[in-house]
Formats: sequence, C-alpha cells, structure tokens
Amino acid sequence: MKKIVLSIDGMTCSACSNGLEKYLNKQEGISNASVNLIMANAIIEYDETKLNVQKIEEFVKKAGFKSLGEFKEIKTNKKSKKEKIKFIIFTFLALLLMYISMGHMINLPAIPFLDPHDFTYNYMISLFVLTISFIVYGFDILKNGYKNLIHKTPNMDTLVGIGVVTSFLYSLYNMYLVFNGNTHLVMNLYFESSSIIIYFIKFGRYIDGLSKDKTKEAIQKLVKITPNTAVIKIDGKLKKVTLDEIHKGDIVVCKAGEKIAVDGEVLEGKAHLDESFITGESKPQTKEKGSKVIAGSLNYDGYIEYKAEKIGKESTVSEIVKLVINASNTKAPIAKVADTVSGYFVPIVIGLAILTFIAYLIVGQSFEVAITTFVTILVIACPCSLGLATPLAIIVSEGLCASNGILIKKSEILENAGKTNVVVFDKTGTLTYGKLKISEVKNYSDITDEKLLQIVGSIESKTVHPIGKAFIDYLEDNKILKLEVKEFGNVSGYGIIGRVDNKRVIIGNSKILESYNIENLHKQDEKNLASKGNSIVYVVQDEKIMALIGVNDIVRDEAKEVINNLHNMKIETVMLTGDNDETAQKIANELGIKKVISNVLPREKSNTIRQFKEENKFVMMCGDGINDSPALANSDIGVSVNSGTDIAMDSSDVILTKNDLGCIVRLINISKKTLKNIKQNLFWAFFYNCLMIPVACGILKPFGISINPMIASLAMVLSSITVIINTLRLKKIDK
Repeated sequence: MKKIVLSIDGMTCSACSNGLEKYLNKQEGISNASVNLIMANAIIEYDETKLNVQKIEEFVKKAGFKSLGEFKEIKTNKKSKKEKIKFIIFTFLALLLMYISMGHMINLPAIPFLDPHDFTYNYMISLFVLTISFIVYGFDILKNGYKNLIHKTPNMDTLVGIGVVTSFLYSLYNMYLVFNGNTHLVMNLYFESSSIIIYFIKFGRYIDGLSKDKTKEAIQKLVKITPNTAVIKIDGKLKKVTLDEIHKGDIVVCKAGEKIAVDGEVLEGKAHLDESFITGESKPQTKEKGSKVIAGSLNYDGYIEYKAEKIGKESTVSEIVKLVINASNTKAPIAKVADTVSGYFVPIVIGLAILTFIAYLIVGQSFEVAITTFVTILVIACPCSLGLATPLAIIVSEGLCASNGILIKKSEILENAGKTNVVVFDKTGTLTYGKLKISEVKNYSDITDEKLLQIVGSIESKTVHPIGKAFIDYLEDNKILKLEVKEFGNVSGYGIIGRVDNKRVIIGNSKILESYNIENLHKQDEKNLASKGNSIVYVVQDEKIMALIGVNDIVRDEAKEVINNLHNMKIETVMLTGDNDETAQKIANELGIKKVISNVLPREKSNTIRQFKEENKFVMMCGDGINDSPALANSDIGVSVNSGTDIAMDSSDVILTKNDLGCIVRLINISKKTLKNIKQNLFWAFFYNCLMIPVACGILKPFGISINPMIASLAMVLSSITVIINTLRLKKIDK
C-alpha cells in the first residue's frame, strides 16, 4: 500500500469534506481516505498495483472538487488585490440591487428610470442583469452543489444551489408573464434573493478563509524559521548556496548573527545559540566540537563549522511541521460524530423543504409563498457552522500546543487529555534532569578510583542512558582516554556488559547480581548511598563486586509545582522507576508523590500501566520516549520529554520539545477548554438549526413572524461567524 497527501480545492464545509471522503473510500483500490477541511488536503492510502495518482485525481474531480497535486506546504488564502476589488465591487452591486428592489418599500427615493411602477421593464431588466452577474460570481457554488447532488453526496452548496436556481427560475417565469401583460406580477420577482444569498455565502467564506489562515500561523512561523541561504566550505573556500544545494556531509559555516541552515554536528569553533523556538530554553546554549545544532537556531556570537546531517524533510523543523499536519489530518471522535450528522443532515433538509412546499400548496397557499418558503428552508439550514464547529477548534488548539512546545500526533489527544485521572512519571530524565553526576565511589578492588571509572566510562560510552552520560562526562571533564571495549552487550532492564583488557566487566543495578548469581555482600553500603538520594551502579569483574558507585541527579525546578497543580486538579500522580526504592522514595517525598513503584523492568512498567487501565483509570505516562517506549505505547496518552532532536524516532503520542513538565498541565487545560469550546460550537450550531428551520417552515407566521431567503442567508452567515469568534477565544488560553 502507498500513501499520498493531495491538496484539494473547492471544499467549503464539512459536508464537502465528508462527502469527498465517503466517495473516495468507495473506490476500488483505495484502502483509506481521510479529508481535512481546514488544511484543504486528503491523505489517501491506495494499492499502487490498481491505482496511480492520476486516477485518484480523476476520482477527486468526479466528486466535484479539484486536486492541486501533492500537498507540500501550508498555504494561506491570501487575497490578491484583484480579489479584494472584486469583493468590493460586488458589495456595491449588492447594495445597489437591494436599493432598486426594496428601496421603495421603505420610502427611499426611487431611481427615476428604474421605478417598478413607471418603468417596469427597466426595473426587471436591471434586476435580471445584476442577478446574472451574481450567478457568474457564485458559479463555483452552483457547480459544486450540482456535482455533489449527482454523486449522491449533497452538501451545503447543494442546498444553496437548489435555493438560488429555484428562486431565479421562478422570478424568470414571472418576468416572462409581466412581459406578456401581467404587470401586477412585477412584485413577485425574487431576483434579489438569489443574488444576496450568493453574496452572503461569498462574504461568509471570505471571513472563514481569513479565520482559517490565522489558525496556521504557528506552523508557518516554523516553516519560515530556517534561512533561505547558507555558506558551505569546499576545499577551503567558502561558497554561498541555497538550502536545496546542501548535501549530507557538507561542511556549513555559521557566523555571529546568522541562523543554522540544517541540523548537524559542530566540527570546529564555539558559539552560543538560541534554540528557544524548539526547546523552549531561553538561555543561549553553548555549542562546540561534538555538539548537535538544530536548523533555525540563531548564532549570538562566535564562529562554528558544522557537518550537515539532516537536510530538507529530515530536519527537526520539518519533522515538527509534519507532525502538526498529520495530527490535523486525524479526526477526533467528536469530529466524526459531527461529520456523520452533517452527512445525514443535508438530504433530510432537502426532503423537509420539498414536503413543506407540497404542504403549503395542499393547504391552499399561493405558489409564490410555497416556493419562497422552500428556498428559505434550504438556505437557513446550510450546515456551515456545524462543519466549522470541530475542525476549526482542533486546528486552533493544535497551533496553540505547537507554540507551547507541545507536539501532538493525533487530534484525539486534544479531546482525551482532559479525561486524565492518573499521571505516571518515570524518574530519571523526566522528574529529574537526567544530568547525573558521580557523587561517591565505594571501591572494593585493588585498582585506583580513576582507573575504575576509566573502565566503567569506556563501557558506558557505548550506551545512551542518562546514567552512562555521567561516566562519559567524568572522562571528558578529566581528559581521561577511553579504553577499547570488546564484546559489548546490553542486558535489558539490568545493565550492560563488556570486555576491557581481556576481563569481562558487568555494570548495572542490584538485579543484575541476581541474574548472574553473584552474592551481594555490600547491601549496607547500598542502603547508605541510596539514603542520600543516589542511584546505585554495581561494577562486577570475575564474578566479584569491584565497586558500588553512587550517581546523583537533580530534580527539575518545575517538578514540584507541576505535581501540586495536578493534585489540585484531582489527578493522581505515580512514580514508576527502575531505580532502587530508597532513592525513588526520597525524590517522591521531596515532590509530594505518594505512590512509588520502584525496581521495575521496562516490561514491568508496561504491565503496571495495563493494571491501572484495568482499574478503569485514564492513564497518561510521561517518560523519556525511548527507554520507556513499551509503557508509553500501552498508556492512554504517552508523553515524552524530548530535546526536540529525535522527534522522528519518538514513539509517544505527545512530545514536549520545551523539555518542561509544566507543558503536561497546559496540555490538560488546553484539552479541557478545547472540548468545552467544541461542545459550545456544536450546541449553538444545532440550536441555530433547530430554532431557525421551524421558523423558516412558517411555524410562527400566526404570530406575524416570518423570514425570507435574504434574511435566511444573513442569519446563516452570522451563525458561522459566531462559531468562528467563539473558537478564536481558544487563542487566549494562558501559555
């Protein structure tokens, strides 16, 4: 199976996207299609032995839409000067049309040669010509409505199209009768209704387009953050190139005041870089030989040369953009409900309009009244606000999360995070910074501490575990050379093993002793080290314990406040760690975590998460994204605290690129407010339709209350604007 993302033109409401999605999923060779209204694209999985891109684009065309090719970037619907002028012109024409057709009803001065009584033919022809111009202006609406009706996926355009065409043809018929002598029918022309309906639809879409563009600003800022050009070094000479000309392995030069062009590793020089747009760390980061750099980082000072490692779509920024776009193309459960309702809503409204039309004729109402009511029902029931209710709120919130350093892989996370009642934390690298330092060495061997740490550091240099980093830092800080390590191996959950100077050395926690049947004669020393908050590392050689090494970590500055905030939200917190119980308890007591589960292997962590879920708890697991991957995968929501450089490899549902636990509280708050906002939007959308459709049917006519197609189209636009304004309130959520 192959996957492609196509840009789609012509979608105007959720009925459009829902209809296209259903149509594509019916086609042979397409296994799954997901259409996104706000991003105007479609993710399609298909069998390349049966279909190609050209055939898929033909399906899109047959469904009444247009494929703009493969989706490559986020585009905003920037209105050109020509489009703005066109909109202004039609605004003037709409006012002129209303003045000609209705000015005399409210005693406004009539235009002398267009008076309906004295210049009847001039009056009719002027309305007809103006209406034709509006039909040309809104031809795309009529065309899409017709195509969707033919494909049995009627949408908002179908409702509008039927209403406009019906009103126009009825007016045209009456115009014909007037020309044949029935001048009293001049007041039965509804050309202005057809025109004003189109105008208000266009006006609503203009506003809608502007609001959709605003939801993409956070993503666009990321897209534009990398420079357009860079300087590479070839045979000692500097050459200015575009980003597309940079290849992996090229040496790129970055001077003070310039931005890093691509992800890479520093080969020479030293500088301080601003990486806050990715990591959220406001303090400039020191970069020197061996340091990793991220595209878009600003060089405050100094000069560095770095090797290009991740270019184009592989860069960290591109990965973030891809994650946000992919998330927007997944549908939250509540969005699927709204789509389903919209799919049934349109044909039901058409049926209701037809029945009302027939009923009016049966009870003796005039054809004019019946047809006007028919058109009014179709227009006022357009499910535009219903279609905007969920996707717009999701996109706004995803942009808000992205700007807060919270990357979400699926839209359903925004709906579900607010349900969390248990947050499970890993310890090392999550509740603590993971920047461990060697605090104490209990050496039982006949070699020096320096030699002992050289052996341990050499073996630990083969791993990426935070504890191993403490030994690597020790060697680098003391300029101690690494020894050659042979037969290196990983003992999952226990430790590591390697051969140095032809002697096998085992390094790990206390459980590794049980694994190799080694007697532990130093339990008291372990207890003493653990009581000081140390993580314990055993070093074994020749089946004997060489040393006990205490490694200390620093608790995150924000950790205690985050735990308190979660408790205030009535959310239980749990520490789940492979470290010993005393060390875990000490940190838990410091932070206020009451439940601690220690000395667990990765698979045991996963089982613990499963047990919580069996107790009907909604579990959020927060870990390092790699070592805790089984537990993250089994939790309801997996959150990883990540520096932002390994995003493509991360297996969690949410990535905190700011490396800040406070983002967990923000995520839960954003989730709760997003779901509340969506429910408000859906309520007002449904309430609007439930209230206005009966009014359009004429239920309040006995009380002198009725509406016509023009008022209906204005009410529909105001309904959509209400949803847009309510949704944009999400941007005010405290960051």
